[in-house]
Amino acid sequence: MDRGHMLCDAQGTGLSRILRRSMVLSDRIGGPRFPPAKLEETVSNPSLKCSQMRRTEMYPRTPKVTLAELIERYNRGETHAVTALYQLCQVQQFQVQLRETVTTGNVRGFLFAFCAVIDGVEYKTGMGKTKKEARSRAAHLALEDLIPKLDPQAYAHNASGKILSPVFHSEKTCKTLKYFTFFFPPPLCEPKGKNNPLNELILEAVKEKYNKLMGGYPEFSSCGSTLAAFVIQSCTRFDVVAIGTGDHNTRETVASDGRLLHDAHALITARRSLMRYLYRHLLLFFSKNPVLVAKSIFEQDGKTKLLVLKGKTTIHLYMNQLPKGAAQMSSRLCLKPLSISTWEVNNQMGLHVAVEGNVFSTFSSNLDQMSSKVVSMSASDKLTQWQVLGFQGALLSHLLEPIYVNTILIGDTSCSNLRGLEFALNQRVDGIISKLPMYYCAYRAHVGLVPAVHPTSTGGQRSLSMNWTQGDISFEIVDGLVGRSTVDSPNKSCSSLASRLCKAAMLSRFSLVTKESQRVDLSKAVSYREAKMMSKSYQEAKNLLKSHLNQKGYGSWVVKSPISDGFSA
Repeated sequence: MDRGHMLCDAQGTGLSRILRRSMVLSDRIGGPRFPPAKLEETVSNPSLKCSQMRRTEMYPRTPKVTLAELIERYNRGETHAVTALYQLCQVQQFQVQLRETVTTGNVRGFLFAFCAVIDGVEYKTGMGKTKKEARSRAAHLALEDLIPKLDPQAYAHNASGKILSPVFHSEKTCKTLKYFTFFFPPPLCEPKGKNNPLNELILEAVKEKYNKLMGGYPEFSSCGSTLAAFVIQSCTRFDVVAIGTGDHNTRETVASDGRLLHDAHALITARRSLMRYLYRHLLLFFSKNPVLVAKSIFEQDGKTKLLVLKGKTTIHLYMNQLPKGAAQMSSRLCLKPLSISTWEVNNQMGLHVAVEGNVFSTFSSNLDQMSSKVVSMSASDKLTQWQVLGFQGALLSHLLEPIYVNTILIGDTSCSNLRGLEFALNQRVDGIISKLPMYYCAYRAHVGLVPAVHPTSTGGQRSLSMNWTQGDISFEIVDGLVGRSTVDSPNKSCSSLASRLCKAAMLSRFSLVTKESQRVDLSKAVSYREAKMMSKSYQEAKNLLKSHLNQKGYGSWVVKSPISDGFSA
């Protein structure tokens, strides 16, 4: 490949992208290194004027008003949503864009669509008959999500739990500064040691719940080294709804009955526990009992007829360790890219697989010797996939719009930065948004380093994995290498020791929900695989993601054995 061509390609991957990122980061760390341009130079040179505008947006002046004053003015309706958004981002030193995008949902007629992008985080899409109306709506939706995160204590004490809608005044001329950078701006990322009220509330909830679960089982307490947990934030509370731990996948051969838990890594078991939680709330919604329906976290979208999370409901993810794979990429790849061989770059940035807890690059020749073993994609790659396709999976996509995580917190004490995680989640999916079908996007989560909830230890039974879902009487212990519950597990689903997280258990829950929802079309699926493949939009998005990663040079997604998904309920 022509190296000069690669360096000129702003959308390319590999060393050129990282080099550009490093150059911009070094400027941001040390402050702007651009000499101030003279007024006559700016006027005579339009490109210099544009450059100055970009630097103004990246290094905004510190305003005199406080964050609390801006929020109060907006809530009283004294400030237009677009103005409030830009002022608020200026106070917080965030980069902000109002970007034109595509309409969402099953919308009829011609509408403009805009979304706010704040430090790389893409917020909900606002639509309107005019561009001005769409911008206003997009800014309003972004503020609804952003204000509670900036001031969650005040938000929690609001009796109504709602942000007051502003009175829309006539919009003054507002020119959105557009800028070009060579890399994805990093997500809203909290450096280590910086207190964030939202993060502290999430950590407190996770720590309290895990310690309570382990109170009577000290023999399993070491499982917390790999802890992963999902927290749902509503108007006034933070509830831990799913917990998983683990560091291995099974060494057994692929089972044809769906009763073997293939992957017992913490993030994967926590996510499958989250899916059990979603199934329970779907049953509440379809119960037709007004009291139970009110308790469900779901509501039906009037246009798409799919279910969505109720307003002011967000999901956060905590992990006690960085996920295996590209997220653990060495920071020197960003700092000194030209000192690393192309082979090493590909190995660390690309896709990875886990075999019995060990991680290999998909470029590794060792994979040819493991055809008889159960191979799973790494936790980093699965997290990348879920931030594009949603955490609900293929089966639940029949009933739900994609569900994304707003915040990802890492409590890894050995971790000094999250560049690898940011790269895995954001830069690898650069340019995919426009290709995805309706409802799907490359969601940018808020990422932060926080104190660890549980100390990391090397002792204990490393192959053990724990899972728990809100509503469970007790947690389940699975031997990750065996792929089944242990004999001494506080919870055992059946005599065969099949885990409640296995595929067969998930298909059983799906069948129950389809019956309650009276979806006769879904009940026609004769196998687990067929039920998944019937979710056409989800499969289209998944294939596009795999193709995108392969074309960008990150490797091929490992194809599962058809035996593992061929079972029926």
